[in-house]
Order: sequence, then C-alpha cells, then structure tokens
Amino acid sequence: MEDIIIIVIIAVIIGLAGFYVYRKKKAGSKCIGCPYGDACCKNKEKGGCGCQSDN
Repeated sequence: MEDIIIIVIIAVIIGLAGFYVYRKKKAGSKCIGCPYGDACCKNKEKGGCGCQSDN
C-alpha cells in the first residue's frame, strides 16, 4: 500500500511540473528556468536567454 501512495505522489509532482512548463510556454516564455528569460537583452538577439553564458 505504501508503494502505491509513493507512486501517486511522484506522479502528481511530475504532472504539476509538466503543467507549469506548459503554462509558461503557452504564455510565451522562451527560457523557463531563467527569471529574466522574458526580458533578457540577448533573448531578442539570439532567440534565447544567455544569462548563464555572459562573456
């Protein structure tokens, strides 16, 4: 019985994460993991957020 409860909890967590990604993509966010993904200056130039690779 404990195994079923754990599987259900993991499935709910994965489902909620997938729904979050779906909502963000539908809203137009190109870089979901970056807090500045929608407003990053490199976002417009290169088609994505370049916050991790500032050179």
